[in-house]
Amino acid sequence: MNRLQARQLSYRIGDRLILDNVSLDIAGGDNIALLGANGAGKSTLIKLLLGLLTPHSGDVSIDGQPMRAMKRRAVSRQIAYVPQSHVPSFPFSVAHIVGQGRLPTVGLGQAPSREDQAYVQQALTDLGIHHLSERPYTELSGGERQLVLIARAMVQRASVVLLDEPVTGLDYGHQLRLLALLKRLAAQGISILSSSHRPEHALASANRVVVLHDGRLIADGAPHDVIDRALMARLYHVAVEQIDIGGHRFFMPAE
Repeated sequence: MNRLQARQLSYRIGDRLILDNVSLDIAGGDNIALLGANGAGKSTLIKLLLGLLTPHSGDVSIDGQPMRAMKRRAVSRQIAYVPQSHVPSFPFSVAHIVGQGRLPTVGLGQAPSREDQAYVQQALTDLGIHHLSERPYTELSGGERQLVLIARAMVQRASVVLLDEPVTGLDYGHQLRLLALLKRLAAQGISILSSSHRPEHALASANRVVVLHDGRLIADGAPHDVIDRALMARLYHVAVEQIDIGGHRFFMPAE
């Protein structure tokens, strides 16, 4: 059964139509890259899927149950979210911030169990930031904070993980490690959707690509079927040369 479904979502800000009649199914094991230029509606779609915004038409459901009928905590047990950025307010330790991902399950005021602590330590290790566990979150770089937010989402143990441009601020090594982690999570049956401005990342790691253009869904399919020179020109208004070698695809600026 599809875990997360959007049906004919539309969203406006004033007279401006941000999303227009977007439908999407996200199933267990999907590792979806959401592509689109700035202003295409990617962040808005993610917030609608989370229930953080209310669509002007259409609906979102989890395993067939309308999200609007669910309590916020019940939604949080099913869906984890990694935002583009986060401004820290208090100097909590990294381990404390990551442990907050257990709140939808454990609840406020409850001491973390050994299992909860094990989830935190595993997430820190998987993302290569275990050495930061006792550092104040407020003292981290933007890229390090992004890794902490991803770790927090991992310990939530949700069946769906939505990430809004998760590689922002990450160095090359952490980008590759994150892409590998998302592939492993999808192989475990978790549903992944991450927005990106990097088509090469989608080609390298996603098993499905969804493309937004001017608020409309214009493509949904396998990465090598969707991402090509014509799409790059349509989305980003650039001319590129497409290079296919040994099952891999690259793009270079056209001379």
